[in-house]
Amino acid sequence: MNSLATQTGAALSALVIAFGVSTAGAVPAQAVPAPADVDRQVGWGAAWMAAPQRASAGFEPNWSEEGFTGQSVRQVVRLTAGGSSLRIRLSNDYGPSAVRLTGATVAYPDHGASVQPASVRHLTFGHAGSADIPAHGTLVSDPVRLRVRPLQPVAVTLYFAGTTGPATFHSQAYASSYRAQGDHRADTAANAFTQATHSWYYLSGVDVSGEKKRDDAVVAFGDSITDGFGSTGDANNRYPDELAEYLATTGRARPVLNAGIGGNLVLNDSAWYGDHSAARFQRDVLDQPGVGTVVMLEGINDIGFSESDTPTYKPAPVVSADELIAGYRQLIKQAHAKDVKVVGATLLPFKTSDHWGEHAATVSDAVNQWIRTSGEYDAVVDLDRGLAAPGDPDTLDPAFDSGDHLHPNDAGYAAMARLIAERL
Repeated sequence: MNSLATQTGAALSALVIAFGVSTAGAVPAQAVPAPADVDRQVGWGAAWMAAPQRASAGFEPNWSEEGFTGQSVRQVVRLTAGGSSLRIRLSNDYGPSAVRLTGATVAYPDHGASVQPASVRHLTFGHAGSADIPAHGTLVSDPVRLRVRPLQPVAVTLYFAGTTGPATFHSQAYASSYRAQGDHRADTAANAFTQATHSWYYLSGVDVSGEKKRDDAVVAFGDSITDGFGSTGDANNRYPDELAEYLATTGRARPVLNAGIGGNLVLNDSAWYGDHSAARFQRDVLDQPGVGTVVMLEGINDIGFSESDTPTYKPAPVVSADELIAGYRQLIKQAHAKDVKVVGATLLPFKTSDHWGEHAATVSDAVNQWIRTSGEYDAVVDLDRGLAAPGDPDTLDPAFDSGDHLHPNDAGYAAMARLIAERL
C-alpha cells in the first residue's frame, strides 16, 4: 500500500476508534460523510455528485420504489477532477432502515454496461467487502487505487443480495443505469444487464485524491435547468458538464458538481422534487469536499407552479418576490459562514411556457432586478439577458429552446456555461 493510502486508512481508522466502534463490520453512520478535517488530511476532493431524493414514481419509469432484490445495478458517471485514488459515497438519506450492500466494484466503462477488464477494482468499506448503508445515513468506501483524469467516466456497480426496500435515488439523471439479476458486479461484458433506466440509485458522490489538493470546486445548485432537463441523454450536455469542459479547454480546469434536482423549490418541500433549498444546502453544497464556490439558479418553480397545471405539485402556494429573496438570503448566509463564494444567476426568460403568467412575470422581474443590484452575491451572471430572444427579453431565444420555452437545449446549456465561466 502506498503512503497516501496508508495515511488515508490511518485517518479513517482513527476516526472510527474515536467513535468507539469496531472496524470489523460496516462503517458506522457517524463516520459519514467524512468530516472536513479528515478530508483535509488525505486531500480528498469531490469529482462527481448527485443530489439524493426520496423514492418516487418520477416522470418516467424507474426502480426507486421497488428497490433491488438479488440484483446488481451498474451506473456510469463522468468525473470532473482527476487523481490516483478514489472513493464512492452512498446515500440512504430517505431509507427508514439500513440497507445491506453485499459488494461493489468500480471500473473504466467501455460501451453501454460493459467495462474494461483490466480496470475492475473491488471496493471495501471499513476493510470489509460488505457493509450497511445506515438508515437516514451515508456510507463511504475505503480508498481504491485507480487513476482517473478530469472528464473521464467511471462505472460503479452495486450488488444487493437481499431486499433493499425503496431506494434513495436521483430521479432525472439523463444517463443510463443498468440492472442485472444476480451478482454481476465483476462482469466486464454487458450481457447480464438487460434493463436500463435514466436514474441513479444510492450513488451520491465520487471523490478523488492523490494529486494537488484543491478547494476550488464549483457546485451548481438549482432545479431542472441545473439538472439538465432538455439536454441529450448519455451525452453529458447539462450546463455543469459544459462548464467543466469549457473551464478545462480554457486552461482554468476546476471540479464542477451538479446539485440540481428537477422541480426543486427554494421555499417548499415536495415528494417528487426533493427537500427545499435550505434543508438540503448543507448536504448538497457545503459538505462536498473541496467546495469553494456555489452557483445559485433556483426559484422559477416557486413562482411558476402556481401558474402551471403540473399535477405533481397542487395546490401550489403563491410566492412573493420578498419571500423568495428571503430564501436566497438564507442560502447566501449559510455559504458565507463556511467561506464559500456565491454566484447569483438571474432566472431565465420563460414567456409562453407553462410557468408563465401575470404574477410569475412580475415576481421574476423583481427577483432578477434584486439579484443584479443587491450586492449580496460575490458575483452575478445575468442568464436572463444572456439567453433572451432578440427583440423579446421575456422569451427564451429559440436557438436555445428545448421546445417547452422553459428549459434550454444543448446549445442553451453551452451558452449558460460560457456566461457562468466569465463570472468565476
